[in-house]
Amino acid sequence: MRAPKTISAVLFALAFGAVATLPAQAVFAQNNLDSTAKKVGNKTASIAVKGASAITDKIYKGKEGPNGETVYINRKDQKYIVNEKGRKVYLKPSQIHNKKA
Repeated sequence: MRAPKTISAVLFALAFGAVATLPAQAVFAQNNLDSTAKKVGNKTASIAVKGASAITDKIYKGKEGPNGETVYINRKDQKYIVNEKGRKVYLKPSQIHNKKA
């Protein structure tokens, strides 16, 4: 008579484990989708701002930003780069250097 109790306990544990892991997998998948959507959105914003900056503002020829980025000059003679999230980051003169050959 011990066997049926053991079998039912094992089946209960397996069923409970399966039910407990399904919501966790759904949350993981949702987080992964959110992360991918943010990456795509940031890349799209960055490309859009760089395109608009290339048209409306001047490109600082022969100079680059701290990590080799293109430096733009706006109407107020402010120098800036576009970061990976599509935001304009204004630079100090010490952050701008000549392009490396």
